[in-house]
Amino acid sequence: METITRHSISKERFLEVRHQTELICKSLQAEDVSIQPAEFVSPPKWHLAHTTWFFEQFVLTEYQSDYKVFNDDFAYYFNSYYNNVGKRVMRAERGLMTRPTLQEVLEYRAYVNAQLSEFISKGTSEDISNIIEIGLQHEQQHQELLIYDIKYIFGNQPSFPVLDYKIQLQAENEPQKFLQIKEGIYEIGHNNEGFCFDNELGRHKVYLHDFEISNQLVTNLEYIAFIDAGGYEDFNYWHAEGWDFVQNNDLKAPLYWHKVDGKWMHYTLNGFLKVDGDLPVTHVTFYEAFAFAQWKGMRLPTEFEWEVASPKFNYGQLWEWTNSAYLPYPNYTKVDGALGEYNGKFMVNQMVLRGGSVATSKNHCSPTYRNFFQPDMRWLFSGIRLAK
Repeated sequence: METITRHSISKERFLEVRHQTELICKSLQAEDVSIQPAEFVSPPKWHLAHTTWFFEQFVLTEYQSDYKVFNDDFAYYFNSYYNNVGKRVMRAERGLMTRPTLQEVLEYRAYVNAQLSEFISKGTSEDISNIIEIGLQHEQQHQELLIYDIKYIFGNQPSFPVLDYKIQLQAENEPQKFLQIKEGIYEIGHNNEGFCFDNELGRHKVYLHDFEISNQLVTNLEYIAFIDAGGYEDFNYWHAEGWDFVQNNDLKAPLYWHKVDGKWMHYTLNGFLKVDGDLPVTHVTFYEAFAFAQWKGMRLPTEFEWEVASPKFNYGQLWEWTNSAYLPYPNYTKVDGALGEYNGKFMVNQMVLRGGSVATSKNHCSPTYRNFFQPDMRWLFSGIRLAK
């Protein structure tokens, strides 16, 4: 996997990232960590173990000659999608594993933390440092997925539990305006000394026509107007596939929204609250984002338009759907072996999101970072920015 890393890895940074994962889970009970209410949700216990297996598999077993694997079965239990390193429990069956226990998984994390900390302390080559860096970035991605999954687990409980890890959107107080971007040739892609994933590489030029893009995300109040205007009942706003999805799943509002006594309420990780009209709308599919834009007589920006315009607005509260399919950049290459499976094989049937969210590690909120999901996914912290 091609990346750019210009610094060595410190033991302190490694342990800080590892601790953050456990901090997210600190208020979970044993009953919370093995449940899998949907195939796209992974149990919190699985995240804790998988991110540990990554370091064991790609660093310790490869580069520490005397390393003793914690448990020979864990590679099968906690591999995610790396076909090059062997068989694995299928994603839909992760929630069937009550064993190993949470305590065993925490012992596994402590064991690998100790082993890799000692390994780092002895000094590492640039190539090994790059792999450890990928592992840390990978764990930070799973920290965000953990928050999505915990919210989905809690959001389907009748008690609507509160997570002792605060995630809070903020109202955007600047007056809304549309920023004008002139037509021209622009360069796209990663171009600095920091880390990047391979899907950001292949810097290239694109031609863009004149366009305008909002300096604000779409708010809950704006989205309620779409609902009240019959947006979920009028097929004219929707892709055919999106309309089928809405009909088949009887969608009437974003995920976690409930109408109670004529008022919109929604589940947040801070509890079951009244929808605040001033906050950005979140947990919408690409289909819903597209339909809302059509209703407004506008559109979603392409990922290239978003990247070019991003210095002119604030981002990082919600991943923003773009109208770009997830495809490789020109001259994209993937490395051989398991790490080559990280991004490239997912470049089909997915849409690009840009910007980051309140659940994202801040070093991932960069203008060139390319997130991607299937268009029907809405358990992520997703939002809408309009263009025209």
